[in-house]
Amino acid sequence: MTASLPATLADLPAFALIARDADTVELLTGDVVDVDLLADIPLTDADGTPREVLALVPYRQVRERGFACHDDGAPLRCLVVDSHTALPRAQVLAELPVDPIALTDAGFDIADDDYAAIVRRVIAEEIGRGEGANFVIRRDFTAGVDADPRVAALTWFRALLEHERGAYWTFAIVTPGHIAVGASPEAHVSAQGGVVTMNPISGTFRHPAGGATAETLSAFLESTKETEELFMVVDEELKMMSAVCSDGGRITGPHLKEMSRLTHTEYVLRGRSRLDPRDILRETMFAPTVTGSPMQNACTVIARHETTPRGYYSGVAALFTPNGDTDAAKDADAGAGTTHDLDAPILIRTAYLVDGRLRVPVGATLVRHSDPAGEVGETHGKAAGVLGAIGAIPRDLAAEAADAADAHVGVAVGGEQDTDAPASAPRTLADDPQIAALLASRNGRLAEFWLNPQPTEAVAGPFAGRSALVVDAEDRFTTMLAHQLRHLGLDVTIAPWSEVSDAQLDGVDLVVAGPGPGDPRDPDSARLRRMRDVVQHRLADGRPLLAVCLSHQILADALGIDLAPLASPHQGLQRTVDVFGERASIGFYNTFTARVAPGTDRVGEAQVAADPESGDVYALRGPGFASVQGHLESILSRDGMRTLERLVAHALS
Repeated sequence: MTASLPATLADLPAFALIARDADTVELLTGDVVDVDLLADIPLTDADGTPREVLALVPYRQVRERGFACHDDGAPLRCLVVDSHTALPRAQVLAELPVDPIALTDAGFDIADDDYAAIVRRVIAEEIGRGEGANFVIRRDFTAGVDADPRVAALTWFRALLEHERGAYWTFAIVTPGHIAVGASPEAHVSAQGGVVTMNPISGTFRHPAGGATAETLSAFLESTKETEELFMVVDEELKMMSAVCSDGGRITGPHLKEMSRLTHTEYVLRGRSRLDPRDILRETMFAPTVTGSPMQNACTVIARHETTPRGYYSGVAALFTPNGDTDAAKDADAGAGTTHDLDAPILIRTAYLVDGRLRVPVGATLVRHSDPAGEVGETHGKAAGVLGAIGAIPRDLAAEAADAADAHVGVAVGGEQDTDAPASAPRTLADDPQIAALLASRNGRLAEFWLNPQPTEAVAGPFAGRSALVVDAEDRFTTMLAHQLRHLGLDVTIAPWSEVSDAQLDGVDLVVAGPGPGDPRDPDSARLRRMRDVVQHRLADGRPLLAVCLSHQILADALGIDLAPLASPHQGLQRTVDVFGERASIGFYNTFTARVAPGTDRVGEAQVAADPESGDVYALRGPGFASVQGHLESILSRDGMRTLERLVAHALS
């Protein structure tokens, strides 16, 4: 290595190389410290001076939120940076090794047929029994590596710089006993100047030989499964945004994330927050694109169906950088007292090298429409994206040549040559009119509430001066619901089912019994027993109650209405239904339903809004109570705010 990289790099105990733009590679060096909790990440020295830290956050950190996992003891590893140097990318490429690294004994740890069987079980036993809307189950591509670990890391990093495109971070992180090299397409969460950004990416289009075209991509964008998969992860990340941002978060997009062998669809979510970036990271562990939803139950499902620990897969690489803000009295909107910015990509599309073994974990998002063979193919495509880029398997040379040609010539909208385009303009399928129209059409299905800017201060809505308690039954849709209720003027508190007291229930104007996973008829679940108590407590007192999804089913059962499983789960399904004389487009995430005889519009004192053919109950209202099966807070509920206001008004009246 020449002066462009330190001559002692090979002898350093730890370093990181990170490419976040097209021209620069950042070299970070320093000491390694392993800590137990996110709060322990050492953002200041002994004198309180802010310092830069690069943290590798393993999946097992979900234990901080009380979630289940196979605990492999993977450390929360911190590189405390003492030197951060920006180097010209071209120089770095010239200095890094190029000879391919041979692999031995290569293959997936789970056979294709066995993985397909897992997919079928998850659809039938988890999604089919109401445990959640989608789940990500991984498998690992493994191989032996005889080369020097640092040479391998630098070789792979160079190959990724040269052959992968569209990555958010391309990186090599070398620490004692552990190496991670990857090209992550997805920024999980960032915080800069008080603005929090999340970037849910979902839907995977595997490029055909020779590369993607507008025609082949269009079929993917028209897929119901792929579209709903993206909407579900946006909903899940909006739950996180609503928990950390005072304005709840706003969505923009959709966009395409075009990489060498894969193209994904994505949205960008933004909101404002004054939280410590470590707290933001904790509240957003981890991305639903690599876990599932609802998040807590997704972790339980992963523990049931993955037999080995995840290590760092689906965790994050979190770079905390001092921003010069040490004045806690600064304007609150500028992020008062937040001394560090955060940049945290998801640890996917990453190769790990430990004890001479390469491991490339990949996962598929399983939803009600999933085809087992298709999900097997998705894991092959994702593994190939990494392995091809690092040169472990043959690259698609035709696609790379096409990309290079387009970059030199310039491609206009529709694919015709654009003589006015700059010579360096890369080909982008998103500029094709057909593709742009397909992407834009997706937002026509979504709630304007989440597409528009949100206020950060209290809103003088129709229910100003009233208080509400939202009881969380282990689905953080409650954070979005609470944000909408605040938008209606209510003073809202959220309490978990396991901690809410009867005194709390008695101390507010409105109790909102929230959604959650599971079979509402289950007699053995402590969570469901407590949610029944919450509903019965308010019914007995005759005081205002709003029940949502799972709690709607519990309310229906208390009123003597039958419960039944649906023939096909309504996870991430958008339907237009009649809610007491008004048509409403609502998003549904349910596996069970309350059901009456078709044509029934009243049961006792309760008025019933139900499907005229099936008798599936969409909403109930009666003296001091109202309920809804759908999620009015979902991005899929175009008429969510209007319907929520109607139901709250009835309950409070």
